Amino acid sequence: MDAGGGGGVPGGSGAGDREWSLDELAAAYAYPEWANGRPETWLRANMVSTLDGAAQHDGRSQPISSDADMRIFGTLRALADVVLVGAETVRQEGYRPARARAEFAGARAAAGQAEAAAVAIVSASLELDFSLPLFTSPLVPTVVLTGAAAAPDRVAAAEKAGARVLVAGDGTGVDPARAVQALAGLGYTRLLAEGGPRLLGQLVAAGVLDELCLTLSPMLSVGDAQRISGGPSLTVPRRLELVSLLEEEGFLFSRYRRT
Repeated sequence: MDAGGGGGVPGGSGAGDREWSLDELAAAYAYPEWANGRPETWLRANMVSTLDGAAQHDGRSQPISSDADMRIFGTLRALADVVLVGAETVRQEGYRPARARAEFAGARAAAGQAEAAAVAIVSASLELDFSLPLFTSPLVPTVVLTGAAAAPDRVAAAEKAGARVLVAGDGTGVDPARAVQALAGLGYTRLLAEGGPRLLGQLVAAGVLDELCLTLSPMLSVGDAQRISGGPSLTVPRRLELVSLLEEEGFLFSRYRRT
């Protein structure tokens, strides 16, 4: 199946029953070219959902994922400057720092990127475990985005752990638009949000999400798991346009951009 600009089928009939190479996936998911060299930001989100709308099973996304989904997950990380993630997702998913991958080293160097994406955690309370590898052994210092009223002792603990703390909101909350601007100030213009649902809902409501990469898993979960985004309803639903649609073993890998 093919939809939009250069979509295809990894491992299916459209790819000659073969697995797509990492180079092909990188080309399929490339960030837009910046016009006239201007430092524009592009924020994409990558999420997975079951057929009945569950974003997790038993609190984690891994059980509804697949090998192909993880290949795309790794490719999206390898293309990004920074991975944006909510604090609860860090706690639930056991997040680790992004790793350097030899297959993408040349392309990242040519694009002026660090050897691996930084991880930026959105946290109002800063109640984070600073003994995690995210803080003790990242290739690129982990960023923590918080509000101006964050507890000074928690800010100090984050900085002592080696994190870069950025204020991106008044009070204790984080404003999504200010978070994007703060990350751009560090030179991070290719942004990738990996959830969770509450963070994605905030990005959508603030109008800062440019693209959604959504894996539709051929599974039914039932239960009361969250959808891929959560929060107050929008006054008018946002319309996105389909850029590409890939398929492997019943999993659909869609890519939508805002119109």
